[in-house]
Amino acid sequence: MDNRAEVREFLSSRRGRITPEQAGVQQFGTRRRVTGLRREEVARLAGVSVDYYTRLERGNLTGASDSVLDAIASALQLDRAEHDHLYDLARAANTSPTRPRTKPTVSTQLPATVQYMLDAITDAPAIVGNNRMDIVAANTLGYALYSDMYRGTARPANHSRFIFLNPRAYDFYPDWDRAANVNVAILRRDAGRFPHDPGIAALVGELSVRSDEFRTRWAAHNVRRHYSGAKSFQHPTVGLLELPFQGMELEDLPGHTLTVYPAAPGTPTADALKLLASWAVSEQITERARATTR
Repeated sequence: MDNRAEVREFLSSRRGRITPEQAGVQQFGTRRRVTGLRREEVARLAGVSVDYYTRLERGNLTGASDSVLDAIASALQLDRAEHDHLYDLARAANTSPTRPRTKPTVSTQLPATVQYMLDAITDAPAIVGNNRMDIVAANTLGYALYSDMYRGTARPANHSRFIFLNPRAYDFYPDWDRAANVNVAILRRDAGRFPHDPGIAALVGELSVRSDEFRTRWAAHNVRRHYSGAKSFQHPTVGLLELPFQGMELEDLPGHTLTVYPAAPGTPTADALKLLASWAVSEQITERARATTR
């Protein structure tokens, strides 16, 4: 992906969403042609010259210091994920594309100990995903939770392709729009963190061609951290599941994240997970999923 274009569109989109009132910028009655901040207003808030900020917003982050990036982030009121994304874009601008900062992940090769860890988690769905939105490993409840993704023949199972290309996703996610927005925001962040990963570029290219819904969301340049929260699923076998989740990056496996979905004890969802576990055993969900993943 074109780093300069990414920088330009990200900064201009963040500038366009902040009104002068939100930024505390005084107005003197002149008619504005933009709803967001002007470049000169961002420059003043960040304490840099207009020419320098204009250079940055045109896509040239080469040589930008941490203090400048922090000042721009403050002026544009970036949240933590957006702040990190700006740093990732700056890092990519200062790294040779022939020598990527992080080796691209291999989605189908994980140490056996990762699967042992997953299998030791017996009361909650647990999965390991990569930065290309693939599910690369899971425990029994993890495969059962996402069993709809394994109905087809495409492997590895992929969250983004399921959400945007599979009609079943509209039933599986009670709030499909939220799931779609979050998915794209995570993928956009990972594209910034791993700018030379060909798998991410291929996925974005495929979905941009095949899905208008994806293409519109990708153009918004939203990014998101996604390590904790709650999700709702309408599972075709056991019904509604309301699950909190915790995600942890696997330090020795760059680009891979372990996510666990523990149900609150005594809730209908906890009871539903017990039914899901029984169903998974009777349907041999784990064996079927692993056989088609190899």
